[in-house]
Amino acid sequence: MWAAGILQTGTDILPLTPEILLIFGIVLVALALFILEPWPIDVTAIGVMVTLIILEPWTRVDAATGIGGFSSTATVTVLAMFVLSEGIRRTGAVHRVGSWVADRFGDNPFKQLLSVLGLSGGTAGFINNTPVVAIMIPMVSQISRKTGISPSKLLMPVSFAAMMGGMLTLIGTSTNLLASDLSGRLIDRPFTMFEFTQLGIVVLLTGIVYLATVGRLLVPERIKLTDELVEGFEMGEYLTEVEVLPGSPLVDRTVEVALKGMDVDADIVQLVRAGEAFVEPLGQKEIREGDTLLVRTTPESMVTFIEEDGVAVPGEAVTDENLQAETPARPEEELHLVEVVISPEAPLVGGTLRSLNFRGRYNASVLAIRRGADVRHARLDEFRLRGGDTLLLHATESVVQRFVDDRDFIVVQQVQRPEFRAGRLPVAVGIIAAVVALAAFEVLDIVVAALAGLVVMILTGCVKSKEAYASVDWSVIFVLAGLIPLGVAMERTGTAAWLASVIAHYGEGLTPLLVLGIFYLFTALLTEVLSNNASVVLLIPVAIDTAHAVGGDPFSFILAVTFAASTAMLTPIGYQTNLMVYGPGGYRFSDFFRVGAPLQAVLVVVTTLGIAFFWGV
Repeated sequence: MWAAGILQTGTDILPLTPEILLIFGIVLVALALFILEPWPIDVTAIGVMVTLIILEPWTRVDAATGIGGFSSTATVTVLAMFVLSEGIRRTGAVHRVGSWVADRFGDNPFKQLLSVLGLSGGTAGFINNTPVVAIMIPMVSQISRKTGISPSKLLMPVSFAAMMGGMLTLIGTSTNLLASDLSGRLIDRPFTMFEFTQLGIVVLLTGIVYLATVGRLLVPERIKLTDELVEGFEMGEYLTEVEVLPGSPLVDRTVEVALKGMDVDADIVQLVRAGEAFVEPLGQKEIREGDTLLVRTTPESMVTFIEEDGVAVPGEAVTDENLQAETPARPEEELHLVEVVISPEAPLVGGTLRSLNFRGRYNASVLAIRRGADVRHARLDEFRLRGGDTLLLHATESVVQRFVDDRDFIVVQQVQRPEFRAGRLPVAVGIIAAVVALAAFEVLDIVVAALAGLVVMILTGCVKSKEAYASVDWSVIFVLAGLIPLGVAMERTGTAAWLASVIAHYGEGLTPLLVLGIFYLFTALLTEVLSNNASVVLLIPVAIDTAHAVGGDPFSFILAVTFAASTAMLTPIGYQTNLMVYGPGGYRFSDFFRVGAPLQAVLVVVTTLGIAFFWGV
């Protein structure tokens, strides 16, 4: 089944029309906006859709076609799969397996690595890989604390395995579903449920072998394991306890106004009075003589604070123990220090703690922010948040639990055992199995099977109706709906065919197999700066026309683009799961290239040859 043909020589480049130039202009503007992100990418995607509709005479995308992305099989199926994944999460399926892994292999670092790789990669084939990694992050933290292994050694491998595991089945990623929709529309061959499972297994096993051998040596140990979060976030110079002296100007002032008018970068995080600790909401609490204040500030600001405000420093270092006490209103409820990761698609991304009114909104104090290997202590209110940022929070147990339940955050250290609907676990697993079986045996179309599973998940109580709405990553839905018309425009205006003619003209003498590998590599590199779904929309039409031009199999070229779009391993911003582990792992930007580049090179060869072996070129 190997292809040995040679590109047609002397292939002419098709004429460059005004319509093609317009589409190139729209694509270039969209690329710039996706990379620079002045607005969220879903807003940009909808802007692309609106532009295509308005310029219909040249783009050939009418209103019905433009908004058709919202009703496409891919978009609706992805929406349903988010809810199905939430059912698995709410019933604790992955957490239960993870706890077993921690207990069974927690004393052997190598077996521990293999176990988390297998769990992350295997699970991601049947539920979306983003919630898989969200569940794995606190699990890895638990394993690390039990074994003494830095979480940095596990989190990046978990992300990479989840990416590759998503290629086990049609429902593993939204990219697969979108590519299937495009393949069905353009060449009348959508993917079946297990269309590329055999290659997915080869890719996943290749990745696991690499990560357990060479990758294991390359993954750095950025986070030094310590039981003290104060020490881990280098808070020694930035947290200070002060005692309010008699005659201090702070006396009888509320916490909210106490520091106003002073040119200091400081926050009052906690107030202790007669052995009782008070935390957020602190704004209206009046300060009294003899109170002990826990202040987050810089060393320079602390000097000013002491000089001007009549306070004394006891001289004892602040530790986690100082920050974890009982509250007066609920003596049984302890205060906690926790690490919380911001989801890449959380609505607070792009805002600051001040503009979001974070303290008032969440009743929690932010002591530090980690972005990759860098920790920010000063001017936190002015720091613009990004997905993957890790916040060091000081909050009560009930507030921490609200963060656990909020899909916009991932709590790295869970202060209590998560509450799952364990009694409905068999039901949720059975629903997923039924959806897969009905689609695999073509009893129902995948979109119908997924929607039916969604309804049953809600009716059986695995997921509540409000949770179903909250579980959907609406930015992904809008990106899909907004970009699908761009692929249509590239096809109808001849843009894809023109690009294919250029490739055929300048690539004469290259075998189709080599062109297939080049398409894989180019897609993988493009996905590092674009979303995986955008890469698929832009390149599948070009891949199909290129395959026709060089005498190759269009389906094989579609598979190359599909696989490559889910292996963006060179940067933390190339794929959502990379961004999710960036902060908790304390990685540097270059760490992903150091570990991911060799694996990417291996996968270019393995995937290209695998496609040629299983499907031909």
